[in-house]
Amino acid sequence: MTAAERRALGQRAEGLVVAYLTSRGYEIVARNLRLGALEIDIVARDGPVVAVVEVRTRGPTALTTGIGSVLPKKRERIRRAGERLWQRRYRRDLSVERLRFDVASVRLDREPPEIEYVVAAF
Repeated sequence: MTAAERRALGQRAEGLVVAYLTSRGYEIVARNLRLGALEIDIVARDGPVVAVVEVRTRGPTALTTGIGSVLPKKRERIRRAGERLWQRRYRRDLSVERLRFDVASVRLDREPPEIEYVVAAF
């Protein structure tokens, strides 16, 4: 699979997660937010909580789930991105109580695609 094909699959998965979140009352603040060398797939508001959402896709031959693929090194990068976001945007915003880290796993090989969503995954 080429880099462009992987990017297209990732964008499709992110779009499905955005639709999933908005149908549950979340406000989407940003997609693919760059913070220097770090990136956050989706930033969403769930009332007074800001959710940093990592979106993962897996195919039928994958050895682990999308959620299981968020290894310690990746969690650390996401956490650093979230800390940077908090410092730059939310630490003085009185409407925000806290930041949390969610993970969404999308199976695009199913019809309809399946989304497994873990709130406060780490």
